[in-house]
Amino acid sequence: MKTNNKPTMLTYIKETPEQIEKNIQNRKALTKTMVDLYTAKEYDTIWIIASGSSSNGSSCAKPFMMKYLNCDVKIVTPSTFNFGEDKLKENDFAMVISQSGCSTNSIDALKKLKTMGYNPIGITGNANSDFKDYADPMIDYGVGVESVGYVTKGVTTLAEFLMLFALEAALATKKIETNVYDSVLEEMKKTPVYHKQMQEQTNAFYKLHRKALTAMSVCYSVGFSQGLGIANESALKIGETVQIPSFVYEAEEYIHGPNLQLTPNYTILLIDDLDQGSDRLLEIYKATRYVSDRAFLVSTRKEDDHTLHIPFEVKEPLLSPLYVLPCFQLFAYYITEELNRWEKHPLYNDFNEHISLKTDTIKDIMPESNSAKKVV
Repeated sequence: MKTNNKPTMLTYIKETPEQIEKNIQNRKALTKTMVDLYTAKEYDTIWIIASGSSSNGSSCAKPFMMKYLNCDVKIVTPSTFNFGEDKLKENDFAMVISQSGCSTNSIDALKKLKTMGYNPIGITGNANSDFKDYADPMIDYGVGVESVGYVTKGVTTLAEFLMLFALEAALATKKIETNVYDSVLEEMKKTPVYHKQMQEQTNAFYKLHRKALTAMSVCYSVGFSQGLGIANESALKIGETVQIPSFVYEAEEYIHGPNLQLTPNYTILLIDDLDQGSDRLLEIYKATRYVSDRAFLVSTRKEDDHTLHIPFEVKEPLLSPLYVLPCFQLFAYYITEELNRWEKHPLYNDFNEHISLKTDTIKDIMPESNSAKKVV
């Protein structure tokens, strides 16, 4: 692997456990504004307006939020919201999330919320971004610094922030008892160590399957529940970096059509939700292995040498994104680095010249990345 003094995806993957731990320790202050807003009245549905990795981080947290807040959580992209899927009810709680705070479609969503008479709550990883001119309030979710466009630390810490918010709000509204809060928090406090363990597991797994992983040409990422949230980010990161067709499917959806095109050349990454969908996912994994030797499973079950094993006891499976996300972030980084695929096709520059994704402030936020426009 090449090394230099500039931060890379790997830099921020390795920094993530420390940031997770810091945010858990600082959870009351970090989530106070959100908790105060949410507990000010009775809410029925939470709307999260986000795209890209911000949407994926939200999807990772969604099952946890639904469980502990006992409410529905709806995730829509800013453009979907801006162009018509906007039927918020009086007791709906809406927020717009953008790590960079510079996404033009997210800023438009904040403007629209305000015109509709809702608080334009903006959640970002950069308090100095353009979000500050449109969000009220603007909330920093605690990513710290991440100057590379293919965000990693930001996805995990966003999922963590939304989980911490849900836990604190559930306690404040008496939707959970103190003993439940304490139990979940105790498990969450272990996730920085779990994250480091999964980095080590992934490094060994990658070395074992390096030949197959660096030969991937089409990739499916598959899962249920929070595993589907992780799969969303897996598919995005691999598609962005390795630059191959990379798709995400809910596991049952995968075997109802997308599986028809499977060949031994396909790579399939299956993420165990470690809960209700676990047995079914294992069946799907075993069936997939009959077609492709490039099927891989992430699970607490040690099925075979194609299983990236989670080597510790999991008490609350819905916390698993906080330590399973780095598996796929590391795959994306290692494969792209070894194949030297950071550079895009030259016509990609023409694409960027003809469409705007971010405000100009992004150049100041992510100076280390020539792909800074990737961050959301």
